[in-house]
This record gives sequence, structure tokens and C-alpha cells, in this order.
Amino acid sequence: MVSHTAAVYSDADAALYPWDPASVPGDRFYHDLGMGADAVLDVGCGTGMMLAHARASGHGGRLVGLDPDRPSLDRARRRPGVEWVAGRAADARWTGEFDLAIMTGHAFQCLLTDDELRASLAAARRALRDGGRFAFETRHPRARARETWNPANARDLTDHRGRRLRVRHEVEDVTGDLVTFATTTADRDGAPLRRDRSTLRFLGEAALDVLLSEAGLAVEERYGDRDRTPVTGRSREIITIAVRRRAQRASSVPMISAMWGGSSSSSAASSSSENQPCPT
Repeated sequence: MVSHTAAVYSDADAALYPWDPASVPGDRFYHDLGMGADAVLDVGCGTGMMLAHARASGHGGRLVGLDPDRPSLDRARRRPGVEWVAGRAADARWTGEFDLAIMTGHAFQCLLTDDELRASLAAARRALRDGGRFAFETRHPRARARETWNPANARDLTDHRGRRLRVRHEVEDVTGDLVTFATTTADRDGAPLRRDRSTLRFLGEAALDVLLSEAGLAVEERYGDRDRTPVTGRSREIITIAVRRRAQRASSVPMISAMWGGSSSSSAASSSSENQPCPT
């Protein structure tokens, strides 16, 4: 099984996922959260479009973007008024400095192992002030989104340069709660511009709640879509807003992978949502 993320870029500047809160419900959901917080940490910030848009929209507080991908941060650093920091989610070393931490674009699913998830959640909690919130999203495993990730469902789109592109996905492996797939971005004539291979982890509500509780985070709000409808058996998403508890309790809960019958990857994926081509 392929358990790493590898990419070959012939067009590294292709911006396929512009940030547009005015017309994209998911972007609006996180934009509104960010505008209501004095200090915001964007984990997996990619090229920094979310924080740059918040600053341009009048956010007057502290904005910090964290991402392990150097080329993305190089582009982010062209955007003024934001602190840009290189590192993974688990590398965050802030203590009690933020009102809100965010992981957008299903970046949470790029955390593949139990150890990486626990370290990342612990770091997010540590970075928050008491009562601070951590917001993230993951695809609901019951929705079986992977069944639509095939060349027959290729998407045609136009990027920020006006280029007409076609994006297709092909699932390569499903092992436990890990799904590995390849993404090809091509021009409309079929000439490849970019090819990526990614592995994502799919956890349900119960497994997420165990991890959050272990980290000292309590679920405050949970939705099945960006319109804030509740999670149901038909929901495609699990959108969670968790709050930092004042005291962290020890837990003897067994490993999540064992509990859910999945397997843990031996290598960690990047948490950058803009650089990992995730299907919708």
C-alpha cells in the first residue's frame, strides 16, 4: 500500500482552489469563524489565501499561518500582514496564544497515524487560550466519497489565470480507514500538468470524539454540512468545533486504529489543504 504523499509538479503555481467566502459556503463558514476571533492560527495554511482574505476584509488581530510545504509558504509570504511559519501541525509550539485554530479543506484527513493525530491535537490545544476553539472538517466515512473518485467523474474548471483544466481522481488502495488515490490535473486536451498521490484517513464521530477527549478538547458544535445542519445518516461531512477544556484528563482508551479495525501509516502526510489535491 502506498502510505506517503508524493507529487511531481510541472505547473506548481496552478491555483485550483481559490478562496471565495462570497460564493463558496465552506469558505464562508471558516471566514465567519475567523473574523469573530481576535487571534487565529490556520494549520495547513497552504498559500495563505484564507488569512490574506481575512486581513483584507478588516481583521485587525493576530493572524498566523502554519504549513510544512516551503513552496506554498514562499507564495504565502508575498501576502502582507500575516505571520507565516514553516512546520507541521504537531510541531506547533505556541502556548495559550490563540482564540481559534482552523484546519480547512479536509486537511485533518492528511493526519494518518494515531500518534500524529494525538500529537497534532495536543499541539492545537496547547496553542489555544482557555475557552479557545479548534475547527476542522472530515468527510463522513458512511458517505463513501471514494466511490465517486474515478476518471468518469473528472471535473472541468478554470483556474485564476483563465486556463481551462480537467481534474480526475483514481483510487489506488483502500486499507482499513486509509484511502490512497492519485490525482491528475491536465489541460482540456489531456496533457498532464500535475500529478499527485495522496492518502487520507476517514474517521467517524465516535473515533474523533475519543481523540478530542484525550487531547483535552470537548465538542462544542458539530454539523453535517457548511450550512450548519446536524449530522445525520446522509451527511457527507463531519464539521467539528471543539473547545479547549481547562484541565486535561488522562485516558486509557485503546489505540483508535485497533478500535476501528484500521491500520496506521508509517509515514506522515503534509497537512496542507491547498497543496494536497483532495476531491470534493
